[in-house]
Parts: sequence; C-alpha cells; structure tokens
Amino acid sequence: MAKKWIQKANVKEGALSKQLNIPIKDDIPITLLNKIVAAKAGDTIINPTKTGKKRIKVTRKLEERASLARTFKRFKKK
Repeated sequence: MAKKWIQKANVKEGALSKQLNIPIKDDIPITLLNKIVAAKAGDTIINPTKTGKKRIKVTRKLEERASLARTFKRFKKK
C-alpha cells in the first residue's frame, strides 16, 4: 500500500512563485529549479532563464520549495 505523504506536505500555493518573482500563472523553468536545489543555503545564484529575479539568494526554505516543485512537475496531469 502506498504511503500518502503528499497529503501531509505543507504546501503554500504560489509561495515559490512569489519568492522568485514569477507570475503564478506561468510555469517555473526546470533549469531554475535544478540550479536552486544544487546550490547550498546562503549562496547567491544567477537565474539561467529570463523569467523572474536575476539574482536569487538561496535559503533552506527556498531549497525545500524548489525540490517539492520539481517532484510535482514529474507527476502526470489528468
């Protein structure tokens, strides 16, 4: 039986988009999510895409949100 971890996830809709200054209706590019997850907390990264902020300070919360968003992108949409 599959565990239902997703129901327990603390998800605030639109929080990652607001933090990256990307409109909620637009998709967040996967290259940006990968770069955020690869960086360590406290680092400042340069956005590889043209959407959102140019320089982003990576925090632990931002890493967690980007990792969860990357996981959600892999799910099939019905």
